[in-house]
Amino acid sequence: QRPVRIGPIEVLGIALLVLGAVLALWSVLAFVFIGKGTPAPFDAPRRLVVAGPYRWVRNPMYIGAGLVLLGAAMFYQSIGLVLYAVAFWSAAHLFVLFYEEPALRRRFGADYEEYTRSRRRWMPKWRS
Repeated sequence: QRPVRIGPIEVLGIALLVLGAVLALWSVLAFVFIGKGTPAPFDAPRRLVVAGPYRWVRNPMYIGAGLVLLGAAMFYQSIGLVLYAVAFWSAAHLFVLFYEEPALRRRFGADYEEYTRSRRRWMPKWRS
């Protein structure tokens, strides 16, 4: 249900939603233009993508989608959407650990190993 009024929580929710959508779209475009593929497993990128948002974290597309869900939860003040966002991130984490990373190791070998040493899965490394 649409909020009765738009306050600071709803504005923050909109900002997170927009940020997440931009991050997810940027990630998809990096797959298309840099990786020469798509996020779909049947048309995976042919090149390892380490530019665009992938220069900071290894999984920006999932982060973006999760931020969209979290932003919507804040906008609508919905515990159900918060739980959905937590479930999404949990499922994404397990998918990354047990399917995606092993598949990328097989596909890109040493290049992917080097990438994993220099980028975290979910949080950027802040340099001091």
